[in-house]
Amino acid sequence: MIYKYRSFVLIIMIISFTACSSDKGKITANTPVAPPPPTPVEAFVTNLSSIGEKIELPGTVISGNSTELHPEISGRLTYLNIREGQNVSKGTLLAKIYDGDLQAKLNKLKVQLKVQEEKVKRYDELYKVNGVSTQEYDLIKLETSNLLADIRLVQSDIIRTEIRAPFAGRLGLKMVSDGAYVSPQTTLTTIRSTGDLQVEFTLPEKFSADLGIGSTVNFNIERNPKTYSAKIFARESGISESDRSLKLRAKIIGKTDEIIPGNFVKINISFAPDSQAIMIPSQAIIPLAKGKQVALSKNGKAEFINVETGIRTEKMVQVTEGLSAGDTVITTGLMKLKDGSKIKVSKTISNN
Repeated sequence: MIYKYRSFVLIIMIISFTACSSDKGKITANTPVAPPPPTPVEAFVTNLSSIGEKIELPGTVISGNSTELHPEISGRLTYLNIREGQNVSKGTLLAKIYDGDLQAKLNKLKVQLKVQEEKVKRYDELYKVNGVSTQEYDLIKLETSNLLADIRLVQSDIIRTEIRAPFAGRLGLKMVSDGAYVSPQTTLTTIRSTGDLQVEFTLPEKFSADLGIGSTVNFNIERNPKTYSAKIFARESGISESDRSLKLRAKIIGKTDEIIPGNFVKINISFAPDSQAIMIPSQAIIPLAKGKQVALSKNGKAEFINVETGIRTEKMVQVTEGLSAGDTVITTGLMKLKDGSKIKVSKTISNN
């Protein structure tokens, strides 16, 4: 009997506890939920500032004239005067191909021409006294002209057996030996002019309007503390579609004894300062798959806008589109915000 009484009391207690829990849940569900507090953030107030852009570009020293030397005809070298690394003047004979057969042919033609000239003299005398017809006289003159033409052709072939320096410059490495058989595909050596060295480099598209013909750039060479200057004299006709850049060439100014073609150089270019630049902390920029954004503080809420950027420094980024002076840019807590989120600015700074 006592056992049944205790069981009854336990059931009553369980039912009462369940009812109380249910009532408590109903009260909690009907109670209004308090809105989340504003997200605390720090902000940066923009203003106009002056900033000048400096860029460093890679470049290469090239010669105003540079070429490989090849023979015009095939044959055996009978003379080789390539002094590696030496300067030569224009027209210096560097190599000679065997021309014995051509010289023999030339001598034969010269003998024939001498005989022909004597014949022409006789015909001249006969023609004056009507001893030969006009047709015969014209024919003998034509034969003489043909001989002269043949002589000029052979002389031209003999000239082609000579390889001479096309301009004054410095010779490269010798690629053949004395007595070698060469052809027009054979490289004998290279020659580069030394008096008109140039620097070739490419300029990003956005700066293409800032450097024109006559502009001066400065550059440095590895392990050389000296700064050199060069004046731009040529620009490519258009911007490359592959890397969106413009190729330029500048002639080096002054003495260049320590500079050689092929030198790698670092070109330093300073552009005129922009007095209307807007700079913001780099952490305020939100990169997206397409473009960039910043979050503004407006009327206690976050507002996200698209921006375009320009110059970067160690801690700041220039905003070229999207912001105006006086805008308040959020710099912290960006991962917690979305457009329209309530915020509370706990700290505001500027670059004044």
